[in-house]
Amino acid sequence: MTGQKGKVYLVGAGPGDVAYLTVKAYNLLGNAQVLVYDALVDVELLQLVPPDCLKLEMGKRGGQPSTPQKEINQLLVKYCRQGKQVIRLKSGDPFIFGRCTAEIEALKTAGCDFEVVPGISSALAAPLLAGIPLTDPVMSRCFAVLTAHDPDALDWDALSRIETLVILMGSKHLPEIVSQLLRHQRSPHTPVAIARWAGTSQQQVWTGTLETIVEQTSGQLLSPTVIVIGEVVELRRYLQFENISLDNSLATGNTQPNMTEK
Repeated sequence: MTGQKGKVYLVGAGPGDVAYLTVKAYNLLGNAQVLVYDALVDVELLQLVPPDCLKLEMGKRGGQPSTPQKEINQLLVKYCRQGKQVIRLKSGDPFIFGRCTAEIEALKTAGCDFEVVPGISSALAAPLLAGIPLTDPVMSRCFAVLTAHDPDALDWDALSRIETLVILMGSKHLPEIVSQLLRHQRSPHTPVAIARWAGTSQQQVWTGTLETIVEQTSGQLLSPTVIVIGEVVELRRYLQFENISLDNSLATGNTQPNMTEK
């Protein structure tokens, strides 16, 4: 044990690029003694910690091996009790599908000091970086954010009536998502956008409709992805950033990604 009081910071890393990291997160990383991070965190962020910082990757990428949550909890408690400044780095925002509850409960039970630091969620950043507003006075007066990790657990009848849907962890179940929405009377002509690796140099966006998007993206590696479904996707034609080229995939059914940010 050291004389220093340990503390665990559950920090949101944002959508990817270091530029989207909050100032507080940046400063905390610069003083980290132990970094516990998920697989989806941009590797550039790992360069912000001191050279002697202990870095522990936990996995947590969909469909890939990952460290059991119980073990992660134990590591956070262990290093906090050793008097370390511990950063638990999560992609996006810690409280949006970030699985923080179990970690906080373990820290509280162990009497460990902790703090949650917000980050920019990909649910908000990915549509924006693709030129898609989630709200509009006419097209979208509300939106819902959901995870499609378990499609059977969702109320598709209710979701089909919401003007704009933002779906995380849904690439594996894209055909089921489309099928459920069509089954619950969503128009097959409803626009769809799929943003992969939003906020990074690898960003790609596919656009289509509920009728075409599955075929358009067949054979493509989509994960990690954010899916936007609703009429606001059409606004991308007019609101894209000037350095992003737009093709006519929505009209022609082009099977190639229609945007790649460099």
